[in-house]
Amino acid sequence: MQIGIIGLGKMGGNISVRLARHGHEVVLFDRDPKVVSDVQGRAENSRAAHDLRDVVSKLTSPRVIWVMLPAGKITEETVATLSETLEAGDIIIDGGNSYYKDDIRRASMLREKNIHYVDVGTSGGVHGLDRGYCMMIGGAKDAVDHIDPILSVLAPGAGDVERTPGRDIDGLDPRAEQGYLHCGPAGSGHFVKMVHNGIEYGMMQAFAEGFDVLRSKNSEDLPEDQRFDLNTADIAEVWRRGSVVSSWLLDLCANALAKNETLSDYTGQVADSGEGRWTIEAAIEEAVPVPVLSQALFTRFRSRSGNNFGEKLLSAMRFQFGGHIEQTHTEKKHGSEVSEKKE
Repeated sequence: MQIGIIGLGKMGGNISVRLARHGHEVVLFDRDPKVVSDVQGRAENSRAAHDLRDVVSKLTSPRVIWVMLPAGKITEETVATLSETLEAGDIIIDGGNSYYKDDIRRASMLREKNIHYVDVGTSGGVHGLDRGYCMMIGGAKDAVDHIDPILSVLAPGAGDVERTPGRDIDGLDPRAEQGYLHCGPAGSGHFVKMVHNGIEYGMMQAFAEGFDVLRSKNSEDLPEDQRFDLNTADIAEVWRRGSVVSSWLLDLCANALAKNETLSDYTGQVADSGEGRWTIEAAIEEAVPVPVLSQALFTRFRSRSGNNFGEKLLSAMRFQFGGHIEQTHTEKKHGSEVSEKKE
């Protein structure tokens, strides 16, 4: 089917290529013409557009347009512009990391024009082109069903993941086993992805702290007979093999440590992109205690004023799964400060 992709960064570009590989006709737009040209060179059966109106004009009704831009002003402006150009029955997908309450508001606004709004929390980072993307989807059932041919090829599929016992019962969505799920109404997809990212903060922090303890066991502050010179690269590797804590994040730790056990390529200044904060805000609204997630977020704040080995490992994991470059400056986002990329 046809789809327009607006925003061809690390994930938007690869999403376009993956869709094109599976025979979908993709219309590409980014503010940087060079980026458009680069992605078009990798995405067969794709066409370039020179602005938002051109994207719309190159699609047939009902149009499907996937917005893959940073949360905040640029996504807000893009959705508003599209709402003035699209027609009843068309579908806008926000595949970025928008705040779920913004999704609810936008969906309500677009509903008045009979334009569908679907929020897709997308996880997979820079590896999604080959591995596929885990997707958490919010929106009306008719709209989500219409775009299923797109979602199904972006998803990783069942692969070789062992099937969960007991799933052969009524009420469980078989799409979850393929790596994508219609979570509920507009906003629910990004809400689930937001909590996913909050959990990610806690898991990463646990690995970072644990490996910091291992590496510090050779400290001169300890009695000499209690000092161990441990090889963290080998420990990460052995834990990958049958350990309870084996995971993709541990794989990333092992990759980073095998390349450079001191992680001297990283400063340890760890950014937070917003979802961790929003998860804690939601927990406060629901009166749910989240001490691990809160501490993981606060540690990222602290990392910007002096760093240890664990924080360097956090940076190494973020770079590998999402291509996130270490950040130093801050900008305002939903009333709070978050880090922005170095230019």
